[in-house]
Amino acid sequence: MIQAERALSQRGNARARLLRGVAMGVFLGCAGLSTAIVTPAFAQGYSFSQVEVQGNRNVDAATILKLTGISRGQTLSAGALNDAYQGLQKSGLFEEVAIEPQGTRLVIRVKEYPIVNAINFEGNKRLKDELLAGVIQSKARRVYSPALAEADAASIAEGYREQGRLAATVTPKLIRRSESAVDLVFEITEGKTVEVERLSFVGNRAFTDRRLRQVLETKQAGLLRNLIKKDTLRPEQLEVDKQLLRDFYLSRGYVDAQVMDAAAEVARERDGVFVTFTVKEGQQFRLGNISAVSEIEGLDAADFEAALRLRPGTVYSPAQVENNITRLENLALKKGLNFVSIEPVVTRNERERTLDIAFTLRRGPKVFVERIDIEGNTTTLDQVVRRQFRTVEGDPFNPREIRQSAERIRALGYFSDAKVNAEPGNAPDQVVVNVDVEEQPTGSLSFGASYGAASGVGFNVGLTEGNFLGRGQTVGVSISTGSDSTDSSITFIEPSLLGRDLKFKFSAFYRVSDNQDASYDTRLIGIIPALEFPVSESSRLEVRAFAKESKLTDVYAGTVDDPATPEDETDLATTPIIQRDAARGGLLSTGLGMTYSYDNRLTGLNPKGGVLLRFGLDYAGLGGDLDSVTATALAVAETKVWNEEVTLRAIFEGGAVHMLNNENSRVTDRFFGTPKIRGFEPAGLGPRDLASDDPLGGNLFAVARFEADFPLGLPEEYGINGGVFADFGSVWSLDDVAGHNGATVDDGFHLRSAVGVSVFWNTPIGPLRFNFSKALSKQDYDKEQSFDLTISTKF
Repeated sequence: MIQAERALSQRGNARARLLRGVAMGVFLGCAGLSTAIVTPAFAQGYSFSQVEVQGNRNVDAATILKLTGISRGQTLSAGALNDAYQGLQKSGLFEEVAIEPQGTRLVIRVKEYPIVNAINFEGNKRLKDELLAGVIQSKARRVYSPALAEADAASIAEGYREQGRLAATVTPKLIRRSESAVDLVFEITEGKTVEVERLSFVGNRAFTDRRLRQVLETKQAGLLRNLIKKDTLRPEQLEVDKQLLRDFYLSRGYVDAQVMDAAAEVARERDGVFVTFTVKEGQQFRLGNISAVSEIEGLDAADFEAALRLRPGTVYSPAQVENNITRLENLALKKGLNFVSIEPVVTRNERERTLDIAFTLRRGPKVFVERIDIEGNTTTLDQVVRRQFRTVEGDPFNPREIRQSAERIRALGYFSDAKVNAEPGNAPDQVVVNVDVEEQPTGSLSFGASYGAASGVGFNVGLTEGNFLGRGQTVGVSISTGSDSTDSSITFIEPSLLGRDLKFKFSAFYRVSDNQDASYDTRLIGIIPALEFPVSESSRLEVRAFAKESKLTDVYAGTVDDPATPEDETDLATTPIIQRDAARGGLLSTGLGMTYSYDNRLTGLNPKGGVLLRFGLDYAGLGGDLDSVTATALAVAETKVWNEEVTLRAIFEGGAVHMLNNENSRVTDRFFGTPKIRGFEPAGLGPRDLASDDPLGGNLFAVARFEADFPLGLPEEYGINGGVFADFGSVWSLDDVAGHNGATVDDGFHLRSAVGVSVFWNTPIGPLRFNFSKALSKQDYDKEQSFDLTISTKF
């Protein structure tokens, strides 16, 4: 029993050893197979004693071999052959490429791109073939390039994008004419204009969407969307709009305002886009303590502090700060101090929301202007650009003055773009100011139309060149006609006489009136040379000479009871006052005059409004037939209220004519009440002969007008706003009041007043204004006008 068990145990151990042996053999066999698989194989090498190029017609074999980088006898790997193939493909010269090793011979087969026989455009209506041909780089009689054709298609699509047609597609296609010639056709699907359907704002609390839309260059599509071009989306314009919004908030004291984003979402049909501006307004800050501090030894800051024009409590504006820095810099120059830097140090008071500004006077670096280089002005003379600089070669360099000069150059209107920058000169203390401008057309031919309920339809044509012969001079000719007048004029303006800020103006005019509501007509001809120059930052003075001849024509000489006319006709009898004026014939008036004007709107310091003051005085008596003094005055003040949605405006105007040497004024010298007072016809109020009903005009007039413009709640893209007005005033006083056989001539002061509503419509062809008025106080003989439509348009 024990022996049997021992025998079984021995057989079991033998089987176990056998299984272990088999397993080890299998493992070793698999290991050997695995080793054979992963053993790297050496790449096959090629060496060619002959390289043959086939299929080439225009590109020679040497050029092809150079593109492959292969030379005879060179040992090449399979990877090198692939690189040679890729080099030929990337050259853009071949439609098909093949490289075939054949023993010791390498065959390179190519199929060249065909020659472009003609280039055509299909499907384009908005952009003409001539314009598109100037956009693309592909040319006829040159080798076709697919990459260039695709780039041309992208350029054409970009042209349509600038026109607001984001859905436009352009596909280049080939039409085979022969094996070696093709026609290149750009198939264009223009699509619809992608209009800005909505401009929205997120994060604005101080100003409404309506007010912010007025700031943007981009506009919403409205009723006249086919004529308005600013309602098409231009992505690059959105960056400009973001800066405009930022400047808008800064000028109103929101120093932390940010425009975070301008997102444009295209409609599913790709015919409209919705633009959303995300703004972060922050808090509005006002001015706190204002002071001037000197860090220059021996320089007292008292005079500089007295020159500041900032008031604590007013809303902070960067323009105000810049303006005052300029004032202090000019004061330093007057004191003979160069290289004085004015730096505003701003301290924030978060609790009071005020900004304390200390204008610090420091010694600036001694840097001079080496020279001013001007490029790009093909028509405009260098001197026209150069005179916009207050700095010349050799002067101390002032970065702020350079920036202001750039703004003046852009404001000329002669250039579509103007860039001004400074770079190091030939010495460490010198800089070169570079001016790069791009000319634009400065001439214009304008046609216009006007309409008044009383005056009827009128037309005008004008030809103006704003940069005559590249000298910056203005030359203009205009002719306008209406139902009762004809006016023609010639104007010449030299803006910089003798190279200074001295404007020379010359005008000549010829005016003829055909008064439908009077028994006389007038003719006026004259010339006026003038000089205009600045008196201060916001005011200018014009001095002038004048020579005018005035005459009454077609004066009816009948009487009220003229027996020569049938009984059923009414004679248009002329008042003896007009007859006496006409009997004097044509009278020459020569003399001198001046006009002083103050306009703080020019500085832009108050973004909500401003004040315009104007006073004129003319003395006639230097020869001629008339001796008189005429004075006029105008004051305009306006401001925006209710988050700048409503504009309030007050206008005060008056005038007086005083004749010398016991002379009497004539109707051509006197004032009439309209359009100064609305609600009345032209010449419908003022002194009048009650027998002949002739308007006579007055030696004196005074009027006060009050207006308010406001939105009507309509979509602003319609461009329709409303307004209300109230006018008060009168025209009165005559030198001669002798009428028909003692009949009354009323020249007394009678206060007239009228109220009304207006509808403003800004259309692409010009601003329309509808006035609906009602005279509240008037004389029985005054002639009312309850409705008036005015159009002033250029197209």
